Amino acid sequence: MPTLWFCIVAAMLAGYVILDGFDIGAGIIHLFVAQNDAERRSVLASIGPVWDGNEVWLVAAGGTLYFAFPQLYASSFSGFYLALMLVLWLLILRGISIEFRNHVQDQLWHGFWDVIFAGASMLLAIFYGAALGNVVRGVPIDSDGYFFLALWTNLQPGPDAGIIDWYTVLVGLTAFASLTVHGSLWVAWKTEGDLQTRCRALAHRFWLILLPLVLLVSFASFRVQPILGASFESRPWGIVFPILSAAGLAGVSLFLKRQRDAGAFLSSCLFILGLLCSVAVGLYPNLLPSNVDPVRSLTVANVSAPAYGLRVGLIWFLPAFALALAYSTFIYRHFTGKSTVHP
Repeated sequence: MPTLWFCIVAAMLAGYVILDGFDIGAGIIHLFVAQNDAERRSVLASIGPVWDGNEVWLVAAGGTLYFAFPQLYASSFSGFYLALMLVLWLLILRGISIEFRNHVQDQLWHGFWDVIFAGASMLLAIFYGAALGNVVRGVPIDSDGYFFLALWTNLQPGPDAGIIDWYTVLVGLTAFASLTVHGSLWVAWKTEGDLQTRCRALAHRFWLILLPLVLLVSFASFRVQPILGASFESRPWGIVFPILSAAGLAGVSLFLKRQRDAGAFLSSCLFILGLLCSVAVGLYPNLLPSNVDPVRSLTVANVSAPAYGLRVGLIWFLPAFALALAYSTFIYRHFTGKSTVHP
């Protein structure tokens, strides 16, 4: 049962990154591809009906994590308190920038909130990547199952590392490039004309940056965290996920050249899904590895809720998940096609 909940949490987090990732990416490119107010409104219109619904999956994933692995929730929220508060404020700033922008019809007002929207989106992408880097690298968990991390120390991914080191920065930059491509492909799919052309060009340029970053991060991850190599050696079937990720990354380039925006975006989704599933398979059964003593790592066995609670929770989770999935499906189907902006 703990393994099943591990898969559920991993799937919900992957779904959140794919869904909210494209509207974060739309925020990143907002100031670069849109050359006037009408085009900026077109970028916002492409995510307008879905961005707040996408963020619901983050709340749902956090609630599921709290229910299934309460000690992990307590430990990680305590150790990453500063980083989580920064992420919370960035999410708030993104939300209010979208909502407040059109309350006053003034160019200066619009420009201010456009900068806030783009800046918060950029920082969120980097912070999410750095958070993933910390999970893969491991944290200094003590005998009580808790840890504390300074913002940075010597910038080396060792036992004395802080939240920021060269590895987590590298993962953060890779996440930034990945979500920039993801968002560009979404906006290209939802728009037309010159804006669509610029989005395709930006996606192609960042794809060329993303490819070496992914290769570099993959190599560095196996050097920084030996658990990954041992996991794939013991579970060779897990190689299917890196293959899917590579296929998705190749598909982005292929469909971009053919100007097939839907195929390119779905390939980007496959790339992100395969990458995150590779991390999950590589870390399992660890939820949060210890980089001081592997025995202190938080695993699905030592931090999960009681088996009875997990079984009862699954009964309630399934209809709730089906309802949320049905609502999301309805929204995406209802707003299919190109986004429109009224004068």
